[in-house]
Amino acid sequence: MAEGDGVDWGTTEMPELDIPQRKSISLNKQQITAIISSIISAMLLFSAGFMLYNWYQNYDGSNNANLPPPDEYISWQSDFRTMTGLDGVSSTGSGVGICIIDTGIDLSHQDFGGRQLAGWKDFIQNQETPYDDQGHGTAMSGLIWADGWMKGVSPNADLYVAKAMNSQGEGVDETIAEAVDWCVASGVDIISMSLGGAGGFNFILSSTDELENSVNDALSQGVFVVSAAGNDGENDDGDVASPGSVEDVICVGGIDRTGMIWSGSSQGDNNGELFPNPMLPRSNPDMKPEVTAPGKDVPVMIPPSQQPKEPSRYGPYAHASGTSAATAWVAGGIALLLEEKPELAHNGSSGGSGAISDVKQWISDSATGQDGHDDQYGYGVFNVEALISTANS
Repeated sequence: MAEGDGVDWGTTEMPELDIPQRKSISLNKQQITAIISSIISAMLLFSAGFMLYNWYQNYDGSNNANLPPPDEYISWQSDFRTMTGLDGVSSTGSGVGICIIDTGIDLSHQDFGGRQLAGWKDFIQNQETPYDDQGHGTAMSGLIWADGWMKGVSPNADLYVAKAMNSQGEGVDETIAEAVDWCVASGVDIISMSLGGAGGFNFILSSTDELENSVNDALSQGVFVVSAAGNDGENDDGDVASPGSVEDVICVGGIDRTGMIWSGSSQGDNNGELFPNPMLPRSNPDMKPEVTAPGKDVPVMIPPSQQPKEPSRYGPYAHASGTSAATAWVAGGIALLLEEKPELAHNGSSGGSGAISDVKQWISDSATGQDGHDDQYGYGVFNVEALISTANS
């Protein structure tokens, strides 16, 4: 019986046997030979069984690390790529710097192909070698940078990773704000933030929220910031999460493979409010969320070190739901646009806050499935092929 079938042989009481009185037995040569052969076979079977049990007891999940994802994951990934226009784009993000602020990255995953990061900074434990003790950062990085069984949106981008969230997937504004500042100082073009929380009180030129102030500094320097709408759609708190709520941030909601909104995707409040945080009504192209992208049952990579002990057909892969995945997808898509039009980058001839406004307008014009803005769907489903075409027109 395999381990884990629910039987504890150390405590289970065995039934009493009704043993008959022994009888005298005589065996001929053929019978003796057959018995000896059976004993040898039983010993070999026991030996093989013991070896299998010993392997199972010491299995650490490493065999999972080399397995391809199941066929349905490849199919789902293909559906999302078709929906978001990636099939019609040859760009790969080459020459564009993307900074992911998350739980870190495990570069040992087979779909990273042994590549090295353009930059790494650990704000939690100050370790020099990249790592991920939670898994979320590896999953988000894979959606952008994978180039194996899983296909990232912009696999040739220059990837920077700032670990600003701990092993529980939690972070504080001050630390994440430091990470934003580090990304900007590193010279990146895009910051991807698959995270969110409550915003601060906003004044004319600043916020009480340190993270929002760092994000606004990044935007003023022409760095694109992409952030999650949040996952409270089934228990809505009234608006998208911060820093996605910041005016020039590209805030992303989540959809499924049919283009329908994921039930957990947060809804934007675009009518303004007086309490608890005074806010004027939002206007185009800054209504929240701006766009939606793959956010339900999205195939993702997970660190091999965090594989289950039991052999699994899923290998070092899983599927996830949330606006985190949608955020990484859009960040990677903007890298494809910047490869095609490098003048829009922060250090390009047309870069700066004006370029961010232009790109946001093009996103709203090129997104599919919506006429105008919807508080859940945004301006529609992100489509990078249509975005690049709109930018070139």
